[in-house]
Amino acid sequence: MVAIPSFPWLARRKRPAWCRTALARDPSLQGAVEALFRQLGGVGPADLALVFASASYASDLPRLLPLLQQRLKAQHWLGCVGAGVVGTGADGAPHELEHEPALSLTLLHLPGAQLHPFHFEAQELPDLDGPAEPWREAVGVDLESMRGMLLLVDPGCRAINDLVGGLDYAYPGRPKVGGIAGQHSAPHGSLLLGDKVCGGAVGCVIGGRWRLDPVLAQGCRPIGPVFEVEQAQRNVVLQVSRGQERRSPVQALQSVLGGLSPAEREQVKDSLLLGVARSDFSLESSGSEAPAPAFLVRNLIGVDPRNGAVAVGERMRVGQKVQFQLRDAATAREESRQLLLQQQRQPGGEPLAALLFACLGRGRGFYGQPDGDVSLCRERFSQLPMAGFFCNGEIGPVGSATHLHGYTASWGFLVPED
Repeated sequence: MVAIPSFPWLARRKRPAWCRTALARDPSLQGAVEALFRQLGGVGPADLALVFASASYASDLPRLLPLLQQRLKAQHWLGCVGAGVVGTGADGAPHELEHEPALSLTLLHLPGAQLHPFHFEAQELPDLDGPAEPWREAVGVDLESMRGMLLLVDPGCRAINDLVGGLDYAYPGRPKVGGIAGQHSAPHGSLLLGDKVCGGAVGCVIGGRWRLDPVLAQGCRPIGPVFEVEQAQRNVVLQVSRGQERRSPVQALQSVLGGLSPAEREQVKDSLLLGVARSDFSLESSGSEAPAPAFLVRNLIGVDPRNGAVAVGERMRVGQKVQFQLRDAATAREESRQLLLQQQRQPGGEPLAALLFACLGRGRGFYGQPDGDVSLCRERFSQLPMAGFFCNGEIGPVGSATHLHGYTASWGFLVPED
């Protein structure tokens, strides 16, 4: 018998990248897991398994990964509890499931990928004032190997901003997307890694022949002019200016309200936020005009009626540009459509899957209909599998820096690169 030589490159070509998804709604964990098995059938070994579970299963969460791993094989397992679940069902359609039992499973085979899961305990973060190398050692990946990062954080983690800032310090300019997991009353964490439940933060670095393209939709539109902060203490803005005119933030807002329609003034009662300009990026305007500042949208969390000051969900500093913002579904739809169109035009291969980390303030209550964000993505990527969860805070880049957001949809697109 003549020996047949092996060709490793041929073996690789016989196993192209694939993504298999399943979505279950059974009230019992065992029933939901069995439903996933039925949908997936005899799927082969995966490189990465992503599991998102609603808080309905929180008390049974330690059983979840061992149950799945009895019949499904994947090299790495990662996931969390969510305030709601995003997944793609047996019919191939993505869904956003809120306020009901739901279990979403995504299996990914990524030829040529370098995947590196990691875990941070909140009390063991490296020093932010020290060098970047301890952060890279804690993650276990050098700067050159990092093409993107999934990051999931337990809601009990007390150092979320330090964590996000430290990872940005260690891996500048590398996309990081994810969110804060859902809360529950069970006596354990909300995160899934390997075969265990844990707290702190977990994630997975993606490298090799795959990248993670971020898309962040804030869903707001500016109202009124741009002001400059003249006086601020920590997160409280005391005085703003426009040209030579100085006034309190409340007086500035009153001047803006005079130019709004009755419907917009009514909307201000529930949907007013503040955009804070960032120094690390700008949005190019059309024509020969100067670049317009881009804004990181933050909550207005309090007003002092004595002096007209406002408290903002962000540390403020003198000289920053600010602009009041309104949040509404029509703006969110239009913004998402534009951003997803830009993603569709990105160079490289077709995305294999999309991961959505959406604020629990979006969904049906915001759009007035189910599957709001995934339907918008479906307009551009008609066959793309989607998964994710509703977060207590979303992680994603604005410009070159990563931030913790509210009310946003933070997407991560897995894209192959040859």
